[in-house]
Amino acid sequence: MADGPCPYLDTDEVSQSNGQQVAQVRLSADEPHPSCFFYRPDGEMQLTVRVYVGDPKVAMAIVDEAAPVDTSNPTSQPAGWEGGYESTDEGAVYAVAKDGSAVIVTTNQQQSVKARSVATQAISGLGI
Repeated sequence: MADGPCPYLDTDEVSQSNGQQVAQVRLSADEPHPSCFFYRPDGEMQLTVRVYVGDPKVAMAIVDEAAPVDTSNPTSQPAGWEGGYESTDEGAVYAVAKDGSAVIVTTNQQQSVKARSVATQAISGLGI
């Protein structure tokens, strides 16, 4: 893990979308699309974004693991992307796949619309 800006998400947009100030951003070593971890000023993680690009079956399996078809609400946003979202006591997850790409956003906020907003921004920033 390394500190640095998320290459496909603007920190200020994440702060506005998730409703919390971002004090630190950490990145995984994954290339070419690292996972991005956003932290609050108190050091607690507030939001994560994971990206997968590769086999379409693997992308769907990753989405189904994050937001299981049996328990989550189905979604098809943004257009052409399919997956699910759900809220828990710990927060919310929004996970979608298209072709061989998957984007999974988890937030400490219970409103899944916040995770969806960040997922849409990430997809736009990734250009996938």
